[in-house]
Amino acid sequence: MKVLVPVKRVLDYNVKPRVKADGTGVDLANVKMSMNPFDEIAVEEAIRLKEKGVATEIVVVSIGEQKAQETLRTALAMGADRAILVTAEDRVEPLGVAKILKAIADEEQPQLVILGKQAIDDDNNQTGQMLAGLLGWGQGTFASKVEVSGDSVTVTREVDGGLETDKFKLPAIVTTDLRLNEPRYASLPNIMKAKSKPLATKTAADYGVDVAPRVKTLKVVEPGKRQAGVKVADVDELVMKLKAMGIAK
Repeated sequence: MKVLVPVKRVLDYNVKPRVKADGTGVDLANVKMSMNPFDEIAVEEAIRLKEKGVATEIVVVSIGEQKAQETLRTALAMGADRAILVTAEDRVEPLGVAKILKAIADEEQPQLVILGKQAIDDDNNQTGQMLAGLLGWGQGTFASKVEVSGDSVTVTREVDGGLETDKFKLPAIVTTDLRLNEPRYASLPNIMKAKSKPLATKTAADYGVDVAPRVKTLKVVEPGKRQAGVKVADVDELVMKLKAMGIAK
């Protein structure tokens, strides 16, 4: 079984984002970039399926600038078999990403596509669902457990008040949640081996996909500063202030 894993190069989660002075977006100049954490979990899950003998090949895909090769090499060092980079100098919206992934899925014919539930840079949480719609495949989103048996996959997902378990036929789409697994660190020998693993470079035009933006970002602003707290002398004063705010009756 072939598994396709899309990954995205994003601002490292340990870095505090800075908004550009003109408010057009987040400043990415001279900052640390890394693989989207949810996508890293997706890569790990694919590797675990391969270690169990369920998956036979793992193909990782990234859409972005040439520097995204670093992200793909990280996935290869973790244990993926080969990579595809679809170059794009400008940001590609979720629908464009989903269309490119559909074209790649049509070409590669994977039985399972595993991807992060969302990217931490824009938090859209759209690509997996759009891809499932374009392909007409079943989907299991926010997966906290994945089990593949025969020609079906069972996904456990967290919902309000408990867990929901869904079972659907392959091929299918699965989007990963934080509780699915703990991604491994790539060892030095595997990092060296990753340099010789196949990495194909394509463009959106190669797949006949138009990635022209359909959404215009009007303005990006930083969150407002948190207001300082107020000290109260006793419980009675606290209750009084809460009543004045309409929080308590």
